[in-house]
Amino acid sequence: METLAINTDKHTWHAACRVEDIPEDGGACALIEGKQIAIFNFARRGEWYATDNECPHRQQMALGRGMIGSLGEEPKVACPFHKRTFSLKTGQCLNDDGYQINTFPIKVSEGIVYVGV
Repeated sequence: METLAINTDKHTWHAACRVEDIPEDGGACALIEGKQIAIFNFARRGEWYATDNECPHRQQMALGRGMIGSLGEEPKVACPFHKRTFSLKTGQCLNDDGYQINTFPIKVSEGIVYVGV
């Protein structure tokens, strides 16, 4: 998909993909402004999230392939390699205080997923 960017006061919104490009209750990766961003369709909750794709534990580009779930009410993603889990809302590592990932605003409009950078 060709990248479309829309500037606003706080973010530049990028058309990252179509809704059907991201599996339900799963994730995928998009390259936006030279950065790998993981996009998650948490269909069970009716929510969308975007984070860094890189797991800071071992600097592997893997979070888009991680398993999503919840810790209580907190939506999370687990790195598929070393099982560090991160909040999809805040980016804070939930099982190791030494790690954090960036999160990005996300919106869906007319079947297109937009990520704010």
